[in-house]
Amino acid sequence: MKIVAICGAGIGSSAILKVNAERVLARLGIEADVTAADISSVREAAADAQVILTSAEFVDAIGKTFADVVVINNYFDASELSRKLEESLG
Repeated sequence: MKIVAICGAGIGSSAILKVNAERVLARLGIEADVTAADISSVREAAADAQVILTSAEFVDAIGKTFADVVVINNYFDASELSRKLEESLG
């Protein structure tokens, strides 16, 4: 499974989201390849992704995708990440 964390520049916020998502997934016992990318490379980075994690401000810029776009409000809130990843992944 592939999960992509998206932010504006692909350096800070998406890297934080990536690390925190990896921690949550490990606790949930779910194996996934989590990558961080910037919004300008979302088409390439998320072409084969099942889930895209991002903030509300980038949802429209992501455009059409087969991935489940999951809006995360607080990148540091493990409970929110856990709940939303579980909902997305079933």
